[in-house]
Amino acid sequence: MKLTSYSNYALRTLQMAALRHPRLTTVAMVAKAHRLSNSHITKIVHELGQAGFLETVRGRGGGFRLARPAEEISVGEVLRLTEGPIEVVECFNPTTNTCPLLGVCKLSAAINRATRAFFDVLDKVSIADISANRDALLGRLALHLPEAGPAAEAFGIEDASRLEGGKG
Repeated sequence: MKLTSYSNYALRTLQMAALRHPRLTTVAMVAKAHRLSNSHITKIVHELGQAGFLETVRGRGGGFRLARPAEEISVGEVLRLTEGPIEVVECFNPTTNTCPLLGVCKLSAAINRATRAFFDVLDKVSIADISANRDALLGRLALHLPEAGPAAEAFGIEDASRLEGGKG
């Protein structure tokens, strides 16, 4: 099973919003920090906003922030939104299934249990959990921006010397 880049970027977007909370985060910040296109992040922010994960603020000085506490947003919940139904094998979809072994196949039953276990683990991991090492994450993100000084300020890093390698 491989998750889509879209899911990965959605989680990165939520993670950055958690790191900057309660301040607003912008599409440009996420795109620049992760070297992604603004249009791709805009689409993600829109979907996450529609689903109630993000609150968006329009206009000059606008951006987005978490709509719920980071502790209440699970990675599994986000992946269910961004990935849609996880159909690891064709028989998971009764509409398109052509396998004659449906209902008696031990392999599909095992894969179904594995998929449930995958989500059971990720349902217990929150956006707060993946953002807990704030200084290290912000330091790494700031290091990937061309203008490290303003980046530290933009990401809300008060003391850049505490970050990875003393750079900020």
